[in-house]
Amino acid sequence: MRRSAAAAAAVALAALQAAPAGAAATPSPGDGGPAAKPLFRIADERIQESSGMAASSRHDGVYWTHNDSGDYGPQIYAVDEQGRTVATVDVVGAGVEARDWEAIAVGPGEGGEPAVYVGDIGDNFQGGWPSIRVYRLPEPRDLADQAVTATTFGFTYEDGGRDAEAMMVDPRDGRIHILSKEVAGGVYAAPEELDPDGTNTLTRVDSAPLYATGASFSPDGAYYAVRTYWSATVYDAADGVGGGRVVDRVPLPESDQGESLAFSHDGRSLLAGTEGADSPVWSIPVEIPGGESGEGGASDGPGPAGEGGAAASGADGSGDGTGAAVLIWTGVGAAAVVIAGIALLARRS
Repeated sequence: MRRSAAAAAAVALAALQAAPAGAAATPSPGDGGPAAKPLFRIADERIQESSGMAASSRHDGVYWTHNDSGDYGPQIYAVDEQGRTVATVDVVGAGVEARDWEAIAVGPGEGGEPAVYVGDIGDNFQGGWPSIRVYRLPEPRDLADQAVTATTFGFTYEDGGRDAEAMMVDPRDGRIHILSKEVAGGVYAAPEELDPDGTNTLTRVDSAPLYATGASFSPDGAYYAVRTYWSATVYDAADGVGGGRVVDRVPLPESDQGESLAFSHDGRSLLAGTEGADSPVWSIPVEIPGGESGEGGASDGPGPAGEGGAAASGADGSGDGTGAAVLIWTGVGAAAVVIAGIALLARRS
C-alpha cells in the first residue's frame, strides 16, 4: 500500500511524540543481520505486489501469495521454494473482489479442513471504508490452475474504521485476528463463530506494533509473529493473543515495501517478503523454546500491549540468533528511528 511522502512524514512525526521514553528500539532498516538469507525470488511477472504470504497446510514447501491489487483480479498463487508458480487459483463467489488485498493465512475451515483466508482489509482512506472483508476458501488438494468458490465474511471495527495490512488465523480454532497499521495500532479479534450473512464485529484485544505490515501464527499455534518494515517480534500464544511474552525479536532486511510474513512449515524460521517485480523472500531463523534454531530465547518482556503500541518494548536481548543487542530508546534514539522511518516511507511513495 503506497503513501505520499508528506503523509509518511506527518505520521512518523506523530510517532515521535507518542513514543514512550525507555522503550526498546526497532532495529534500523537495512540491518537484516547475518542470520537472514535469501530463500527464493518470486519469478512470476504477474506477481508485482506480493502483500501477503502463508505456508500451505496441504503441500510442503509451497507458499500462498497474492497481489495487493492489479490487473489479474481475485487470484492467489502457490509458489514453491524455487520461486516458481505451481498453481494459480481464481477466487470466485458472491461478494468477492480484489479491492485492497493485504494479507493471506491458512487455518481450519469448514469441518476442520484446511482453508485459505484472504484479507481484503487495506484502506487507503484511513478508515474510509464502512467495512472490510475476508474470503475463506478450501485449500486445494491438487496444485493445478483452477477456480475455487470462497465464502465472504464482512467485518467492522468496534471503534471505527482503520487501515490494516496484517492478518493471522489461529490454527487451533480458526479465529481471525487483524492488526491495524497505525501509530497506536491494535490487534482485533473476530468472533469465534462467523456470520456469512451479516456483519461481524472486530474487538480490540491488544495493542499492535508501530506500522504492523504482516503477521502469522506458527503451524501449531503456540506462537505468533508480527512484522513491521524493520523487524519481526515473536510472541508466546499459549494463552491466546494479547499480553503474551516476547519470545524473540529479529531485524529484517531492507526491502522496497516489506509486507509479507509467514512461519516456515517446521515453525523454526520466518519468511519475509516484499512487493515489487522479481521480489526476494528471506528466511530468518527464530529462537523458539525447544526449536532447532535455539535452546530457549524466551524473554520475560511484555507482549504487544506495551505503551504506545510498541510491541517490541520489554526486556533486553533481541534473540536474533546472532547475539545482536536490542538498543534502548533515548530521546535521540527515538528521533533517529523516526527520521529513518520518514526516509523509508517517503522512498516508497
